[in-house]
Amino acid sequence: MTDVDTGRKRRGGRSRATHDRRERDRIDQPQEIRRGFLPRFRPDGDRFGVLSEQFARFMGTATFLIWMSLFVIIWLAWNTFLPHSLQFDPRKLNYTLLTLILSLQASYAAPLILLAQNRQDDRDRVALEQDRNQNARSLADTEFLTREVASLRVAMRETATRDFVRSELRSLLEEMEERGHLRSADEAGPSTSASPTGKG
Repeated sequence: MTDVDTGRKRRGGRSRATHDRRERDRIDQPQEIRRGFLPRFRPDGDRFGVLSEQFARFMGTATFLIWMSLFVIIWLAWNTFLPHSLQFDPRKLNYTLLTLILSLQASYAAPLILLAQNRQDDRDRVALEQDRNQNARSLADTEFLTREVASLRVAMRETATRDFVRSELRSLLEEMEERGHLRSADEAGPSTSASPTGKG
């Protein structure tokens, strides 16, 4: 077998592998569902989050502290003062079962409280974003109203008032009297009063 045939076979193998990979990566054909040995557990995130928040909220109350203290006191008293035949977690073993229960409680309480805190942080982030958008809209509305009020003030300044119209009319009449288009009231009075006597 020559080197040319070996190179052709290598190129053919590479092209075949590339073709197979492209066939697998095609999105116009549905892929086979790969089923594992164990069933997939997909819990409801919202419901689990609500339960974790309720649990964390209950752990922060005085009721939980009182009941937990009573539980520990009764446990210690039972396994300390009762006969050895009735003790299930004796003092000689340093209350191993109670220590295990409290450790399990702490190990489960910490992630539940953290989950509740993360959900609260998400709600605070959404509320902050909504407040920011509301403030932006309020600022835009305020700027729009400010521009409208400023334009109204400018328009009111350019509007002719009553005193301005009277002064303009008075100046226009005086100008027409000076040019002789109109006679003044003193000149018009004698002429109107002399005409009836001339006829008499």
